[in-house]
Amino acid sequence: MATITTRKDFTDYCMRRLGFPVIDINIDDDQIDDRIDDALMYWQDYHFDATRKLYYIKRVDATDISNKYIDLSPSVIVDSAGDALDIIGVTRVFPISDSQSTVNMFDLRYQLRLNELYDFTSASYINYTLTAQHLRSLELLFTGEVPIRFNRHMHKLFIDWSWGSSNAPVGTVVIAECTALINQDAYTSIWNDRWLKEYATNLLKKQWGTNIKKFGQVTLPGGIVLNGKEIYDEADTDIKKLEAEMLNSYSLPVDWYMN
Repeated sequence: MATITTRKDFTDYCMRRLGFPVIDINIDDDQIDDRIDDALMYWQDYHFDATRKLYYIKRVDATDISNKYIDLSPSVIVDSAGDALDIIGVTRVFPISDSQSTVNMFDLRYQLRLNELYDFTSASYINYTLTAQHLRSLELLFTGEVPIRFNRHMHKLFIDWSWGSSNAPVGTVVIAECTALINQDAYTSIWNDRWLKEYATNLLKKQWGTNIKKFGQVTLPGGIVLNGKEIYDEADTDIKKLEAEMLNSYSLPVDWYMN
């Protein structure tokens, strides 16, 4: 069998797993699309291969200041290949302030590099590292991280700072650490994921069982009898096993969060 790279091939594969065309699968086309969407959404929510980390760079403009948020809609955000990005999470932002982007001769970091790190073959970088960590600790103590709020359904990144002031004027560069869904149209190998194929097939099987179990045992031409409840129960058991496998084997551990 060739590698599955399209939604149609994925659908055909799942239906063949259920017995089509040897057996008539009693599922409507809309139900098939719905169950595949459900499988894809579950896979995107939990599988570590369904998302990717990226850094979105934005120069604040007058519209952002007026809105007091940065628009992260898929229609606005594209990657270097021109593909729309569906951002589902923002971890933090890195504002590029003058203290971070500009180093002059009176800056402590400049003096440390000039006097202690001019020759890496004879100087130790331990003191510089400790000093840099100390300065960062002081910055976190007196300034702190910039508070942010983001909801994947709103597609708006709210940054709680003084928009338009000297701290965030027009032209301020913001780098957002984001998590985005893998684009299924651009990266078609997701349709060949083993777990996703198994899960979608069982969702379709459960839908099939739901459709026919109300009629009890359905007799097909040739005397074959389909037991809808048995089909439903088998699929439900396999779905629970696959979801447990997802959480135990394919989900990333929950990150610690400190506010």
